[in-house]
Amino acid sequence: MFRPRIIGFICNWSLPTETVVASPKAIEGYPKIHIVRVMCAGRVDPAVVLETFAQGADGVLIVGCPSPDCHYAEGNFQAERKVEVLKKLLALTGLEPARLRLDWVHAVQVESFAKVVDDFRGQIMTLGQSPLAGERPDEKILVNVLAAYSAVADFRLRVLTGRERELTEALNVYGETIPKGEFAEVLDEIVEDEFIRNKIHLLTKRRPRSIKELAVNTDLTPALILRHIVGMRRRGTIALDHIEDTTPFYKALEVQ
Repeated sequence: MFRPRIIGFICNWSLPTETVVASPKAIEGYPKIHIVRVMCAGRVDPAVVLETFAQGADGVLIVGCPSPDCHYAEGNFQAERKVEVLKKLLALTGLEPARLRLDWVHAVQVESFAKVVDDFRGQIMTLGQSPLAGERPDEKILVNVLAAYSAVADFRLRVLTGRERELTEALNVYGETIPKGEFAEVLDEIVEDEFIRNKIHLLTKRRPRSIKELAVNTDLTPALILRHIVGMRRRGTIALDHIEDTTPFYKALEVQ
C-alpha cells in the first residue's frame, strides 16, 4: 500500500495546541505527515519547498492563519504569492502542481486542521508516488526541479514576488499602478524565462553543450535557446567554451 511522504510547513499560530509534535516531528495520528513548525506561512522559503520535492517528497502542505488574523500582517499575502510562483514552476518541471497545497486554519480549529491533512493526504494518494521518490528518481524531472530551485533562489524572482502589492496597488512617481492582469502576464513570462535559463545553466555546468543539444534536452527550438544564450552571456552566467568544426559549445559560469 502506498503511504505518501508529505512534509507540512505549519505556522506556529495555526498548529492546534492539542497536537503533539514528537520525534520524528510527526503529527500524532498521522505518522506519514511530517511537519516543520514555522513562525509564519509567509516565511516559508520557496527554495526549501523545491528542495523538499527534489529529495523525494510526494507532497508539501503549507498551513497558515486565515486572513486577517496573520500575526505578521502580510504573511497570508506573501504565502499566496510564493505558492502561486511555485505552482507555475512545478508545472514546468513535470511535477503536478497539486502536490503543493496552501490552506488556512485557526489553532482552535482542531477538526478543521485534521480535515485539511486528511484531504491533502487523499489527494496525494490519488496522484501516486512522486517520480523523484525511491532509489531511481526521474533524471529529467530532477534536473527540472533543480533548475526551478535555482530560479526561485535568484534575486529577480524574489524581488518581483515580494513587491507585487507595492507595484499593483501603490502609485509610482507618475501616479500610476501596474494592472494586476498585466503584472500576472509579466510574472508568467519571467518565471518561464528564469526556469529555462537556470536549466541551461545547470546542463552546461555539467559539461559544455551546443545549442542543438540544449534544444533537445529542453524540448525548445534552437532559436529560443539562442535567445536565452545571448541573454545569459550579457548577464555573465554562460560563456563560449570551444568550437567543434563550426558548432559552438557553451559552458556555465559561476555567478558571483
